[in-house]
Amino acid sequence: MADVNRFGTRRGFLGNSTTALALVAGRAVPLQAANTREHAADQGVDYYEKLGVTKVINAAGTYTFLTASIMPPSVQAAVAQAAKHPVRLNELQKAAGEYLAKRLQCEAALVTAGAASALTLGTAACMTVSNPSAVKQMPIDMSGLKNEVIVQKAHRYDYDHALVNCGIRFVEVETVDEYQKAFTDKTVMAHFFNAAEEGNISREDWIRVAHQHGIPCFNDAAADVPPISNLWNYTKMGFDLVTFSGGKGIRGPQNAGLLLGRKDLIAAAVANDMPISDTIGRGMKVAKEQIVGMVAAVDWFLEQSDEGMEAEFRRRANNISDRLKDIPTMRAKIVIPEVANHVPHLLLNYDENRVKISARDVAEELRRGNPSIELNPATGSENSRGLTSEPNTIVVGVWMLQPGEDAIVARRLHEVLSRAASA
Repeated sequence: MADVNRFGTRRGFLGNSTTALALVAGRAVPLQAANTREHAADQGVDYYEKLGVTKVINAAGTYTFLTASIMPPSVQAAVAQAAKHPVRLNELQKAAGEYLAKRLQCEAALVTAGAASALTLGTAACMTVSNPSAVKQMPIDMSGLKNEVIVQKAHRYDYDHALVNCGIRFVEVETVDEYQKAFTDKTVMAHFFNAAEEGNISREDWIRVAHQHGIPCFNDAAADVPPISNLWNYTKMGFDLVTFSGGKGIRGPQNAGLLLGRKDLIAAAVANDMPISDTIGRGMKVAKEQIVGMVAAVDWFLEQSDEGMEAEFRRRANNISDRLKDIPTMRAKIVIPEVANHVPHLLLNYDENRVKISARDVAEELRRGNPSIELNPATGSENSRGLTSEPNTIVVGVWMLQPGEDAIVARRLHEVLSRAASA
C-alpha cells in the first residue's frame, strides 16, 4: 500500500522514479535526454528564421504592427526568470499593483493586456464600481446600468471599440457649455484622449466639470511617455483613471499595459478582469511573464533620464543626417511631437525635381531591401499626429533603433537617394 501511495499518482511517479520518461516531439524519450534538449533550447533557437519571418530594422517607432519596442536586457531577463516558476496569479497581480502604485505615485495600479485592454477594464470599472453584480451581465443585459460616456467630438478615435465593448454609448461635445449640459442620470464616465491635437476643452476643465457632477474621468495616455513624469502627472492632475501602453516608451512586453488611478476603480477593474471566468476581461489574460516584465520595465524606465534619452536619440538622428549632406537639396531637421511619441524624429525633405524619387517610394525600397527597414508611417504624408511635414518628407523614427542600426539606415538612405539624384 505504501508503494501505491508513493507512485500511484502522476506527481508521485514523476517526482520519484529515476526511469521517468518525457514526451518530446510526440515520442517518449528518457528524461535526461529531454533535459539536454531543453538546455539546447535555452541557448536560443531563432524561430523567426525557422518560420521564415523577416526581421526588420525599426526606423518607425513603437507601432503595434512592428511589434512595438525591444525590451531592455534587464526586462528580458526578468521575463525569462518568471517563466521558470508557477505562482498564484491573484497574488502576483496584487503584489505587482501595490508595488507599481508606490513607484508611480498613485492610489492603485493594475497590469493589463495592453492599453486597449485597460480602456475596456477601466470603462467596466466605472460602470460596476457601485453595482458589483453587474459584472456578469454586461454587455448583454444593460438594464439598470449607466452607460453614457461623454467625449469631445475631436477625441473620437480608432480605440473607441475598446469602450464600446462594454455596451456604452458616446455623447459628443465640443464646448465647455455643451459639456456642462451633457451630464444625465445615465452618465458613467468622461473620456479624454491625451494625444488629440484638436478639441476645445482642456484637461483641467475636463476634470473640473466631470467632478462637479461626481463622474470619473479616464485619460488615454497610451503613447505619452517620455517624459517620465507623465507616469504620475495625470493622476496628480486629477484624472481618476489613466492608461499607458507597456510596450511603447516604457519598453515592457508588447502585450502589457498599465491602468492607474483611484483605489476603488482599480478594485472594480480587477473584479472585471481575469482570471475570473465570467467577466468582460477574461479574454484579456496577462501571463505571469508579462506582469513581471511590466514591473521590471517600470523599474528600468525610472532609472533613465529624459535628458539622457533625448541626447541619445538626437545623436542617432544627427548621424543619419550627416551621412546625407551631399544629397542635392536635402534639408534635415529634428522634430519632437508635443505629446505622443515625445522624442526626437528626423525629418528629411528634398526637391523631387532634383532627387527623382518620392518619399513613399524611398520607404518601399528600404522595406524591400536587405536588411528590411521600416520608416515612420508619416513618410510621404502632409501631417501625422505631431509630425507636420510635406508629401515628399521622409520621417525616421530613431528611438527604437538598436546599437549600430543608425549607420545602416543612413547607408541605405544614401544609396537610394544618391541613385535617384543621378537619374
